[in-house]
Amino acid sequence: MSDQVLIVFFSHYGNTQRIADLIHELTGGTLFRIEAERPYPDSYNAVVDQVKHEIHEGFRPSINSSPVDLDPYTTIFIGSPNWWSTIAPPVLTFLEANDLSGKVIVPFCTHGGNGLGNVEKDIRRLCPSSTFLDSLAISGSSGADAQPMVAAWIHRIGLEEQS
Repeated sequence: MSDQVLIVFFSHYGNTQRIADLIHELTGGTLFRIEAERPYPDSYNAVVDQVKHEIHEGFRPSINSSPVDLDPYTTIFIGSPNWWSTIAPPVLTFLEANDLSGKVIVPFCTHGGNGLGNVEKDIRRLCPSSTFLDSLAISGSSGADAQPMVAAWIHRIGLEEQS
């Protein structure tokens, strides 16, 4: 199954990267990291100010991730931090630039207490011709506890790598 699974994600502080890595280990899928062309600041307060402004203004940041050929993939995990109850602006840029029609989409997010928020709803809006599997929301502070939660979710949606 690994040649059919793509794990697309944006991670600023490393939490979403950690979940993407776990998904990779469990599914054998290919990792694809979305990177903002202009990196977000390290300071939490500066990120808060910038992202609130970007979301409010509908800003789409340029991304410097290499283009990815989506044709070979049937299932695409979409990972983002939950920033003010929605996906991070770089994920929005990626989704608007790529046609995921006919793909199986599996959203996941990390959060600081807001759970899934509108992450799944917003991804569904941007991918209206896709099929969706159950989403996963993991607290960014879960750390070592994330592995069993991710493994249970991957098992529940039937996407474990087959040996």
